[in-house]
Amino acid sequence: MNTHRYLKLRKIFLAAALLLMCQPAWAEKRVALVLDNSAYQNVAQLPNPVNDGAIIAAKLREAGFDVVDSRHDLPAAETRRALRDFADRSRDADIAVVYYAGHGMEVDGTNYLIPVDAKLERDTDVYDEAFSLDRVLLAIEPAKRLRLVILDACRDNPFSKSMKRTLASRAIGQGLAKIEPSSPNMLIAYSAKAGSTAADGDGKNSPFTVALSKYLTEPGLDVRRAFGFVRDDVLKNTSNRQEPFVYGSLGGEDVPLVPAPAKAAAPSTPAPSPQAEARRDYELALQVGNKDAMSAFLAQYPNGFYANLAKIQLGKLAAEEARLAATEKARLAEQERARLAAEGTQKAQLKAAEADAKAAEQARIAAEKAKQVAQEKAAEAERKRVATETPATDKGPEIITAAGNPASDRAAASSPAAEKPQTEKAVNVAALSSGPPPAELTKPVQTADLTKSVQTELRRVGCLSGDANGEWNAASQRSMALFNRNAKTKFDVKVASVDALDAIKLKPARVCPLICQHGFEADGDHCSKIVCGEGSFLNDANECEKRRAKTPTARRDRDERPDRSERIARPEPLDLPARPRPAPEVRVSRPQASGQIVCDAGGCRPVRRGCRIDYQGGSPRSGSGGNEEVCN
Repeated sequence: MNTHRYLKLRKIFLAAALLLMCQPAWAEKRVALVLDNSAYQNVAQLPNPVNDGAIIAAKLREAGFDVVDSRHDLPAAETRRALRDFADRSRDADIAVVYYAGHGMEVDGTNYLIPVDAKLERDTDVYDEAFSLDRVLLAIEPAKRLRLVILDACRDNPFSKSMKRTLASRAIGQGLAKIEPSSPNMLIAYSAKAGSTAADGDGKNSPFTVALSKYLTEPGLDVRRAFGFVRDDVLKNTSNRQEPFVYGSLGGEDVPLVPAPAKAAAPSTPAPSPQAEARRDYELALQVGNKDAMSAFLAQYPNGFYANLAKIQLGKLAAEEARLAATEKARLAEQERARLAAEGTQKAQLKAAEADAKAAEQARIAAEKAKQVAQEKAAEAERKRVATETPATDKGPEIITAAGNPASDRAAASSPAAEKPQTEKAVNVAALSSGPPPAELTKPVQTADLTKSVQTELRRVGCLSGDANGEWNAASQRSMALFNRNAKTKFDVKVASVDALDAIKLKPARVCPLICQHGFEADGDHCSKIVCGEGSFLNDANECEKRRAKTPTARRDRDERPDRSERIARPEPLDLPARPRPAPEVRVSRPQASGQIVCDAGGCRPVRRGCRIDYQGGSPRSGSGGNEEVCN
């Protein structure tokens, strides 16, 4: 081989080596399946899912995904075929993403996604006409580094209201049920927390999808932090009515959907101190936000400043679990008391149920207070940590830490300026915590958003008839007092509190009775007009009463007499010559009888006028005298 050829080959090898070195470590295969169902055939159509699917598919294509399979309005058979084809594409992929927008429902703790041709006339039809979430998880199972399912399917489901129940004990929940993935490196993101529903929004896209399009494909942003920002945006835009939630866990390494742009090699920095490593691991555990993560941190760092913070966070999580358990127990006790009261149970048993319900409610209130104390303690600990770790001269942008406290961008606790490069100051920690930020719950001040949320819930349970305008006026105070009376609670009616909001949200149906005007009656959640049958009328007691039949009488009403004006008119007199009338006849009056009777042998007769009776002795019938008529 001559020298010229050797030098030429050497240049080629060097160029190839440089090309391989310059390739990013992110030479991974990424695939995505986007499903959106709007044109439902047997219920009202949904306006937003087709728009939501289009914007997510466009974002993933812009992010450089190798495969983006976008389908919309698929029936059940085509949906299963699409999932089967996507499972084949996921076999050699590092990242697999499935996005679904449409109707979903939970039956007996299992989540189902509903295709456009589903009828769901009975609750058992869901097993044949819908496909379970487990089928979707099976399609992304082969992916190596990240398996991500995003569900914008927590809408108010019309199928659950119309379907027939074949078994009374079969539960059909509101929204989707909580899920714990069994496979590692898997995340399942709901547009609303398990058991609650999500809003479609007033625009062409849902609030959840709008926030996703902003953060999900941001280059270099860890997927967990992206969903943390999505949660914050949705809570803000829905006045705390909708809270997205993420289930599952990942390791300590950042996993962005889109790699960060290539940067120039940073100058060598000193190795981080053990204190800085403890801080990093603590923030990761705080980011996961559950007891397992905190327990794992304490196992690795049993002592020190961050260990004490982790113990405080564990206390807060335990208080939250106790609150949830007490709330559920109070709800079940109240349901049992209401059932016994409706069935007319004996007084002794009903009294025992009322005592149990009262004790459960007191335990719930105590758990609420314990939770609030634990949150305040954790928030105070986080404030002290921020003050300790943040240099006095640091004026960087504020962030929201996992405990919900504003913190400036900061370096490590020990020698921050020397241990952390300046570029790491822009790294923020976003929470995927198990509940709303404590700083928002522990503030005693009354915000307009909180007031509006309480008013909205009072309207839902039938205690407030006015608008939810964010002003806690006299009408709102009366509605809160009405809720206290019917729900057996004792919340302060002068302010709208978070505790009251949580208690009202626990009520699944109307609490305050529906009051209708006269002539109307309660029919579910609205008033219907009362229509009485023929021969009946509505009385003052708002009841239909039968009309009494009229009894005929013998008297004749004056109105039945013919009117004088209706009588036959007399004929007009004829114009004839007058004839002389004869003189009236003069009659001589005859003497009248005197009213006495005289009897003789010929019989009895009246005594004539002017005569009298004279007694002569003897009997008239024998002819020997007696009474005789004597005339002058």
